[in-house]
Amino acid sequence: MTKEIEALDDYLEPHYIHRSNWLRAAVLGANDGILSTASIAIGVAAASDTREPVILATLAGLVAGALSMAAGEYVSVSSQTDIEKADIEREKQELEEMPEIELQRLAAIYESRGLNKETALTVAKELTEHDALGAHVRDELGINDISKAKPLQAALASGAAFTVGGILPFLVTLFIPLNSMEYSLYGFALCFLIILGALAAKAGGSSIGKAIIRITFWGTVAMGLTALVGYLFNVNVG
Repeated sequence: MTKEIEALDDYLEPHYIHRSNWLRAAVLGANDGILSTASIAIGVAAASDTREPVILATLAGLVAGALSMAAGEYVSVSSQTDIEKADIEREKQELEEMPEIELQRLAAIYESRGLNKETALTVAKELTEHDALGAHVRDELGINDISKAKPLQAALASGAAFTVGGILPFLVTLFIPLNSMEYSLYGFALCFLIILGALAAKAGGSSIGKAIIRITFWGTVAMGLTALVGYLFNVNVG
């Protein structure tokens, strides 16, 4: 039976939800890497007459941002993991102390999804006999292998993606003429964001056009406001 199911899976449409955890972290990291470092570079370039402050500020933003992104993602997802573990422990205790009530809860969940009362109770009993805790974790708490928090994976994906995204505008600051750096940074960053949006949409099986519009719009807003701050203060840091 298992072989038949596996053979059938080969003919089914691919699903992308299993990529959601690492893809979210990677897209967020790369997007922040491009925007943060490009915005810093644009802001400093708008207020500086020399290249060195732009390079130094961009590099500092790249390093600090990558570490901050990885640490923040790890702490955030770890908090989610702690909540999941605590809920699972409570569920385990409830199954030991009031198994009948838990059985009725499970049956009520299946009934709310469209099964009639008798069928829902039968399904709940059979799943409870097979794996009571697994059934409640999946159907009552909504935790499964796809949605389960993975702190280390999220931290590594975010930190690495931020670094890759941030290196791109940093390289621009090294080679582009200073007198046109703000506009060049904006143009290159926009290209990087478009590529990122397209790749993320492709990997997630979503609309490429919508992803590109969304990511370029907010990227333009962020870089434009940063450049405006640099021009308004017009501090010569050279």
